[in-house]
Amino acid sequence: MESMIPTWQVLFLVGVFTWIVGSSMFNDTHKVRSFVQPWVSRCVVHGTPTILQIQKYQHGFWDAFFSGLSCVVSVPFYTGFLPLLFWSGHGKLARQMTLLMAFCDYTGNCIKDVVSAPRPKSPPVRILTATKDEKENALEYGLPSSHTLNTICLSGYLLHYIFSCHENIDASYQVAAFTFACLFVGLIGLGRIYLGMHSLIDILGGLILGLTILAFWLQVHEYVDNFVILGKNVTSFWIALSFLSLFAYPTPQQPTPSFEFHTAFTGVTLGIVTGVQQTYHQYHHENVPRVFTPNLGIPAFAGRTLIGIPTILLVKFCSKALAKWILPITASALGIPVRSSGYVTALTGPLAVKKSNEVKQSGGQESFDVDTGIRLLQYAGLAWS
Repeated sequence: MESMIPTWQVLFLVGVFTWIVGSSMFNDTHKVRSFVQPWVSRCVVHGTPTILQIQKYQHGFWDAFFSGLSCVVSVPFYTGFLPLLFWSGHGKLARQMTLLMAFCDYTGNCIKDVVSAPRPKSPPVRILTATKDEKENALEYGLPSSHTLNTICLSGYLLHYIFSCHENIDASYQVAAFTFACLFVGLIGLGRIYLGMHSLIDILGGLILGLTILAFWLQVHEYVDNFVILGKNVTSFWIALSFLSLFAYPTPQQPTPSFEFHTAFTGVTLGIVTGVQQTYHQYHHENVPRVFTPNLGIPAFAGRTLIGIPTILLVKFCSKALAKWILPITASALGIPVRSSGYVTALTGPLAVKKSNEVKQSGGQESFDVDTGIRLLQYAGLAWS
């Protein structure tokens, strides 16, 4: 009788778990950081004159232009853009962009927190953070530039998808599209330096890592997609993988928002994978109507958007409220000590910290931040809806 759980899934999850335990025991993060961080920090310092040279051209127009350009590849943009791809009928592109984005986010943020390299020093560098999202980004470490990394991977995959769907595109249009993508990536990288958010080594790191991830993804994306839509034991495997990924994350030198971003995208991926896997044959197969065709006109697409955006925001709110209620109760019933960074009032403040310290001093289990689980379920609910 064929096993209900494929052997490769068991081996993969066991391998991830073993790596987590081994890395913790041998303190691999600290060893890598002590080797790489000094070199990167010197590169950041030596790159300061280049940043100042670029910032000599400071002007209100360039401030607005590069700040706006950074928003185009920010997390809020993708939160709105990815659902539009699903509703437009391009389900494969939507789920692949989501998975690729999560992979880029995890890989880039892991490297950031392992190396813990500083951003350019201000002053003398002028750092411009025009939005709340940019202010949060400024709290992360520098290497690699996430904006550069994500732009390369997602624009590159978008070009691959378009060229694959339209094999008869004229060569001149392909060259024009490729040139535009390269120009866009270049402007993103230049903008990050102009805004003082990154040094040249951060941009180069994002460029090299982005090209490497894109090349790898183009080799495996068909296998990943076939597993998501047709594989066995997909939901339980992805739940286990999402849970392990929260522990397979390095501890930075100082706390940053990078882990929160990783948790959010892990939740988004979990929601997309489970939702698509369960409803692929009904709503996400390759023969669904696509926008700009007679079967899905602009009015119908606009209707989906007008209904869809409020729906996913409502589900996000309800998922968070439900998780804030269920997770602390479940943890208490299982005897798992938890704390909250801000979501659950009863688990924050001096009293909660005192209880956590008492548990540590008595040799008990260290408490877990319940906000991580809440954030995971919140974004999983958003993506699933």
